[in-house]
Amino acid sequence: MIEESPCKVYVDVNVEFTRDGRLIPRSIIWRDGAIYEIQRVTEIRRTANLATGGTGVRYTIYVDGFVKHLYYGDNHRWFVEAND
Repeated sequence: MIEESPCKVYVDVNVEFTRDGRLIPRSIIWRDGAIYEIQRVTEIRRTANLATGGTGVRYTIYVDGFVKHLYYGDNHRWFVEAND
């Protein structure tokens, strides 16, 4: 079996801006228009994305019971890793 490399999928994100300047993602709008609620954000940290390239802020999130990584890149665009 050939393992697929992840790619960036740019998405729209509904975000809460806190009064102290933090961005808290609340839901992801996928390519097909489906909206996925983010149940919980467990970690926010600045990091490089070694799988797909680029740097930014990585949010470790729970969506539909699964742990995922959502990135806010230095280009001011949101993306997730996906195997297409």
